[in-house]
Amino acid sequence: MVVRRKWWLSGGLLVLALLALVAWQWTTLSARARLGAAYGARIGCSCRYVEGRAMGSCEDDKEPGMELVRLTDVPDSRAVEASVPLLASRTARFKPGWGCLLDPVG
Repeated sequence: MVVRRKWWLSGGLLVLALLALVAWQWTTLSARARLGAAYGARIGCSCRYVEGRAMGSCEDDKEPGMELVRLTDVPDSRAVEASVPLLASRTARFKPGWGCLLDPVG
């Protein structure tokens, strides 16, 4: 019983330490997620609607460290949505003569 209690206590302390680390770094994590989503949306839109490439090949244009950014084609509005799960999402739309523009935040 004592050994099992020590494992629960150790696991609980580890979880608390991880939660504290995430809380301490939340501003940085959130800002990086927003930046990654915005960059991914614009790069994905340019790849898809300016260069005319398939969406699958646009995944190769992401920079190292952007593995969590997911690109989704929205062909009805000639847009690409990029998201980092649970943290950020941005959309870039193709506007002839202007290229790909990010939708306003809001």
